[in-house]
Amino acid sequence: MAWRDAKASKVRLLLFMASIILGIAAVVSIQLFSSNLKDNLQSQSKVLMGADYIIDSKQEPTARAQAIIDSLQPDASEVNFVSMIAFPKNGGTKLVKVQGLEGGFPFYGSIETTPASAATDYQRSGGALVDATLMLQFDAKPGDSVKIGELTLPIVGALKSMPGNSAVSSSVAPPVVIPRRFVDATALLQFGSRKEFQYFFKASDTLNLKRLETDLEPKLEFEKADLDTHTSTSKRLGRRYDNVGKFLNLAAFIALLLGCIGIASSVHIYIKEKLKAIAVLKCMGASRLQSFLIFLIQIAGIGILGGAIGALIGVGLQLIFPYLLQEFLPFTLDISISAQPLFIGVLLGLFMSVLFALLPLLRTWYVSPLEVLRVNEDGIQEPKSVRFLLFGAILVFLFLFSFWLIKDAKYALFFVGATVITFTLLALVALGFIKTIKRYFPKHWSFTARQSLLNLFRPNNQTVVLVVAIGLGTFLISTLYFTKAVLLAKTEVGQHTEDANIIILDVQPEQREAVSQRIMSKNLPVLSNIPLVTMRMQQINGDLVNTIRQDSTRQIRRWVLNHEFRTTYRDTLIDSEHIIAGEWIPELQAGDPIQISISDNLAEDAKLSVGDSVVFNVQGVLMETTVGSIREVDWSQVQLNFTVVFPKGVLEDAPQFNVLTTIVKDESSSAALQQDLVKRFPNVSIIDLRQVFSLVESILEKVSWVINFMAFFSIFTGIIVLIGSIRTSKYQRIKEQVLLRTLGAKNKQILQISAFEYLFLGLLGSLVGVLLALIASLCLAVFVFKEAFIPSGIPFFVILPGITLLVLGIGLSNIQSVLQRSPLEVLRKEG
Repeated sequence: MAWRDAKASKVRLLLFMASIILGIAAVVSIQLFSSNLKDNLQSQSKVLMGADYIIDSKQEPTARAQAIIDSLQPDASEVNFVSMIAFPKNGGTKLVKVQGLEGGFPFYGSIETTPASAATDYQRSGGALVDATLMLQFDAKPGDSVKIGELTLPIVGALKSMPGNSAVSSSVAPPVVIPRRFVDATALLQFGSRKEFQYFFKASDTLNLKRLETDLEPKLEFEKADLDTHTSTSKRLGRRYDNVGKFLNLAAFIALLLGCIGIASSVHIYIKEKLKAIAVLKCMGASRLQSFLIFLIQIAGIGILGGAIGALIGVGLQLIFPYLLQEFLPFTLDISISAQPLFIGVLLGLFMSVLFALLPLLRTWYVSPLEVLRVNEDGIQEPKSVRFLLFGAILVFLFLFSFWLIKDAKYALFFVGATVITFTLLALVALGFIKTIKRYFPKHWSFTARQSLLNLFRPNNQTVVLVVAIGLGTFLISTLYFTKAVLLAKTEVGQHTEDANIIILDVQPEQREAVSQRIMSKNLPVLSNIPLVTMRMQQINGDLVNTIRQDSTRQIRRWVLNHEFRTTYRDTLIDSEHIIAGEWIPELQAGDPIQISISDNLAEDAKLSVGDSVVFNVQGVLMETTVGSIREVDWSQVQLNFTVVFPKGVLEDAPQFNVLTTIVKDESSSAALQQDLVKRFPNVSIIDLRQVFSLVESILEKVSWVINFMAFFSIFTGIIVLIGSIRTSKYQRIKEQVLLRTLGAKNKQILQISAFEYLFLGLLGSLVGVLLALIASLCLAVFVFKEAFIPSGIPFFVILPGITLLVLGIGLSNIQSVLQRSPLEVLRKEG
């Protein structure tokens, strides 16, 4: 009986199924992608690092750290630093990461170069491997030379990839690999230079890396060094990509929820139209269970078939993700297909379709034949206890499924709560709109306008479900655009004429005047000349840092204890900071106690407040200080911000180097300045903030493209729900429209009635969605990003009218059969 009835209603049942296919496809594709990503991270963890474990230090290792390193017998080593290089062939200059390698690194994976032989020959021949993209940019070829500080080396090959380097970091400072024996000849490792020493180890199969990490890491940490194993690195990478996966999973889950709403709505109308047929069956002896099972089997079949189709589509879709995320993955992702996602898709399709359709299905159980034969809007409903039980089951399922996706009970509860609130707000707005129209009905409007408004609260109306479906999809994609505008606003550097867009680092004291003169000789201003003094914390509130470091119960964050602070001294605050506690001390006289100003994040991580004492080790000299004030710093501004600022009159005689800033009008001026400074002062590093801005913007565009891709699932699923819901109500509306034609209504009037109705629905749903997105994005901007909120115009001028017109188009397509045929012909056809 279920099969026979399904064949007669196959068009509507296919639309029910379409509501859930996309959601299942999204969940399955992302689940399979996440599984492949984890498998690849585990299988390629050694290739990602190039070694079994690494010991690294931000300074030359101490005697004890070097003794530990020597006892483990490193198989290779590296010293790397960021510096400017020059191409003598054309005078081009670029900020790069110089990597001085010694030994047979990498032990796993390979250095890919053009020509391939350069990967091994560069050590013997004494040449340089230069990033392939950089060589294209400056038209350099193997055989040309590159100038690194005081050293000029031949380019023996173009570096395409190597373990340990990511695409994003290479975009900021492309790698240049040279033999380590040439590093001293560059004369670039001077006072204040940022450098890193790394030692690479290839472990035997019997070596227990976890135990090695447990035993050695505390000792190395005490010596301001660090140990990373390939397993810990893969776990760290896994956590990073896992956050992306969690977001995508939740986006897919929302798409699935939209599909389930479509199922519930469509089944509700479908069952109401079948009640008379069910009454006849019951009068002929069919039991409650039989009449209930006929339609339960249909919905279960829809769930199984929809889940299977969605899973198959998901398997195909997940093949796209490696191409979408290849800029962010440090390895080539190998895709493998397993039966698990197909099983999950089928099971999920069955369970969710039945669960969300169960409430309307129960109407076939709780009414007697006589009551069903007298069907009306106020007919007997299922008991409230059963209804609440079903709602509770749905919420429990949503929580458990969310928890399975994101593995965090608190966030799962928050997500379910936010989903319920959003759905509730949309439903309340729809109900409030209906009540408002009933109460303040525009009696003086034209007949067609009044009739279209009446349709919004007629029997079998779908105002609530359509507003929820349209509004939620619009809400998701509008929030994306509003938030994207906030994020891009945070990266707007170098866009104002008074802002510095060139930063010159590592200027030695004896070079300050000469560098300033070279800048001004090109008619450029020196906007700031900032002194930097490096130091480390020795004591915090009377406790030695080494003692705190060994305390397993410490609350002070690890980075504070190991960090080499680059501090400055000045007598004024800058525009990216303001005092939130204590008093700003601009200058000290000889003999005054030293009061410093610290950033709010340092105060929180070091557990410091105004009046606390900190002893700094300034190049071997201990300096006692007191926290005089705490500053809130806007780190999003790409300029020189500091965690520790001293007043004037303290550090003037300390070993220091300087950072100068200026502003250039265009790319040619920037290139000319960089070429001149690198030629005369090889040790300085130059950052062009316009390039940094372009990089950040391109990364954000890639991320938002991925988010757009997932938002597409939600909005498109909402459209499918919309089509399914409107098409389902078509059969009810046809009789009304035929009756209107019989009474003398013209095609134009019927068209206007339908057009106004769908226009109201589309405009109301999309407008509510955009307004909710506006409120949510405002909260994100103020409380999360702490940024001024300037809304994007796309949701208002593109998404809102676009969704409204789409709803209007789908609705008008429903009445074509009424307009093109005679009333009797239509009634016979539908019968």
